[in-house]
Amino acid sequence: MVEADHSSPVTVDILAQHIALVTLARPEAHNAINRETAEALGQAVDQIEANPAIRVVIITGSGGRSFCAGADLKEVAAGGMQSLFIQGKGFAGFVDTLRSKPWIAAVDGNALAGGCEIALACDMIVATPKSQFGLPEVKRGLIAGAGGAYRLIRRLPANIATELIVSGRSVNAADAVRFGLVNRLAEGETALDVAIGLAKEIADNAPLAVQHSLEIAKRSFDEVDERLAEISKYTLNLLSKSADYREGVNAFIEKRPAIWQAK
Repeated sequence: MVEADHSSPVTVDILAQHIALVTLARPEAHNAINRETAEALGQAVDQIEANPAIRVVIITGSGGRSFCAGADLKEVAAGGMQSLFIQGKGFAGFVDTLRSKPWIAAVDGNALAGGCEIALACDMIVATPKSQFGLPEVKRGLIAGAGGAYRLIRRLPANIATELIVSGRSVNAADAVRFGLVNRLAEGETALDVAIGLAKEIADNAPLAVQHSLEIAKRSFDEVDERLAEISKYTLNLLSKSADYREGVNAFIEKRPAIWQAK
């Protein structure tokens, strides 16, 4: 991957072995999404997907006040909401992209409207106690049209999600953990530090096994159990013939860390 361009509204850095950090870098605008940011984030996803050395990705916002405030309303007023949707990738060039690697949202501050939808499009969320999550679109005559209206109800008890969607109110990080929206609360640490710890746990595992497991988990919302059983059996058989499976067994027997080849 090329060196991070820190003049861009989205930066990409390699934090540790096999872990990438994507940062929304518009702190003066609470990391709100304009067209340039949407295009840059979409390009970052493409770069990461094409890089086999990257196994886990963390996305965060800069400035410590907001993860992302959603759509840049100045841009919306000038060009319409659709200017922030990238063809085939959705809002922010992110929420509808097909991603094979686990993404962790490290939230420090508000994740509201489109910002909440970006976090919901990730596979896991880590947050600091001051963080807030919400879909206030109904207060402005809109819906959470970038996935929030259907992703939130998959992540929370249906009655809680419905209340948040139709009331437009936000939920704090402690309640988000209690309801199951947030995986880990960063108490006494930064969200990024906790996210890195979680990313390292994932990156230590066999990359092909992680990617296939993630794919099956995502498909569980759309497939019946019989079809999921077929997919799981096929995938298990496929991985049982892989070099990484043999390495995993040998590493266990020899009591040493595994050296994965992703094949």
